[in-house]
Order: sequence, then structure tokens, then C-alpha cells
Amino acid sequence: MSELDRHDRRILRALQENGRLGNNELAELVGLSASQCSRRRTALEQSGCISGYHAHLDRSKIEQSLISYISVTLHAHTTDNAQLFKSLVADLPMVMEVHALTGEMDYLLKVVCADLQSLNELINNVMLPHASVGHVKTAIVLETFKETSSIPV
Repeated sequence: MSELDRHDRRILRALQENGRLGNNELAELVGLSASQCSRRRTALEQSGCISGYHAHLDRSKIEQSLISYISVTLHAHTTDNAQLFKSLVADLPMVMEVHALTGEMDYLLKVVCADLQSLNELINNVMLPHASVGHVKTAIVLETFKETSSIPV
């Protein structure tokens, strides 16, 4: 897709706020006709700018309210070891995000689980025994002031 214009950006902002908007509602919000919104939405989807639509869940209502950040240093800094670690975290549903970093730690994981016992089991029974993991450091979130999945457009 070519560069986004102001209408595309308005559509993306509106859909990030509410992915269930119909074309008529979207048209009212962004100042275009419903057919123009439909064509633009389809183009944004086909180009990959919109990669999907998701429900935002309330963690406390589904008993997954403990958030923690786990910093991981690999046992050895080799391509094979990094791939072993990536395979490990890819199969862990409680790991929401994984970021490779510069600096003291190699990876930062955002983890959501039910309680401290679940977190403890993840760290002590899954991560620490894994051959790729050298060191783990955990920080538990006490309070969340801001959380968004919206990208500024």
C-alpha cells in the first residue's frame, strides 16, 4: 500500500478504538461515504496495515490478573541457544510479549497468569530448568496506570 493519507489514518484510529464499527458508523466518524470507507478498509486489510480484529479481555474477570515482567539472560549466546529459547516461549500461552533487547538482559517477557503460584511454577518448573536459560529476574506489576494496544497513527 502506498503512504497513508489523513482518511486512512482516521479509519485506523477509529478501528483501533472499536474494531466492530460498521461502514456506516465509520463513515460518520471519519467524514467519508460508507462505500469509500468499505474500499479503504479492504485496502488497509489487504495491505496488512490491519492484521486482524480482536476482543479486548478484562483479565480480572477471567482470573488472569497477575502481570509480571521477566528478564532473561541466555545461558550461552549462540544462534542455536537463542532458537531453543524462542521455541520455549512460543509455546507458553501466558507469555504475552517477548522482546529481544540490548544491554544487560537478552529478553524481556510480559507474562499474565492467575496468581503467584502459577508464576512460580512457570519460573521454577519451566524457565529455570530449560537449557537455554542462564538467569531470570522477575518484576511483578502492582498497579497499571496506562495500557493500550493502539498504535499512534
